[in-house]
Amino acid sequence: MVGRVKTGIPGMDEILNGGIPERNVVLLSGGPGTGKSIFSYQYLWNGLRQGEPGVFVALEEHPVQVRINMSQFGWDVKPYEREGSFAIVDAFTGGVGEAAKRERYVVRDPEDVGLLVDVLKEAIRDTGAKRVAVDSVSTLYLAKPVLARRTVMVLKRVLSGLGTTSILVSQVSVTERGFGGPGVEHAADGIIRLDLDEINGELVRSLIVWKMRGTRHSMRRHPFEITDKGIIVYHNKVVRIGRTFTIQEA
Repeated sequence: MVGRVKTGIPGMDEILNGGIPERNVVLLSGGPGTGKSIFSYQYLWNGLRQGEPGVFVALEEHPVQVRINMSQFGWDVKPYEREGSFAIVDAFTGGVGEAAKRERYVVRDPEDVGLLVDVLKEAIRDTGAKRVAVDSVSTLYLAKPVLARRTVMVLKRVLSGLGTTSILVSQVSVTERGFGGPGVEHAADGIIRLDLDEINGELVRSLIVWKMRGTRHSMRRHPFEITDKGIIVYHNKVVRIGRTFTIQEA
């Protein structure tokens, strides 16, 4: 039997037939405003509440801002940082600034994937992390998209090898229907796509699991919403997009 890591996100584990298979590296792909960062925060927070240490890799925001963003949903990670079960890897500031000097795990050159991996390994070993989120992995190869698959494979070997079940946030443009880089869909164990579509003058949030190694999963597009307590997925409803859209019971 494959072990499962429950996301704890309402409705998501039902779609995944019980959760993400252990050691899987999942690409969380979507355009701006689709809720990717919130999903990754919530995944890590729910792990902490279950006694599973975690690491967040901040590539696009200052670690201070990450803590603020999480606290807005009632997810205060500072106590877990103090006890050593949670860490933020600062791969954003390069160690520049007074606040950055207080960070424990700093990648001095955020564009150096090898250096990032070294700092990430240290954070995982120190915390005993079971869950990792990288936001966003696209930053590592944005200027050189041909490196996308190689970069994801490097992270996959490290993250799986250290026993973590991980989410790699992947940015795509509003109109792009891909997953954020050539070949990344083959490198990842799973792909969850978040979408925000304008249909008949209304924005509709939905997600679909494109693939997930080691488990059966829903093949349908499900609506979700972002509340002041995080993401809620309606696993018993389906979004059907055509000339018009409908949300129906599954």
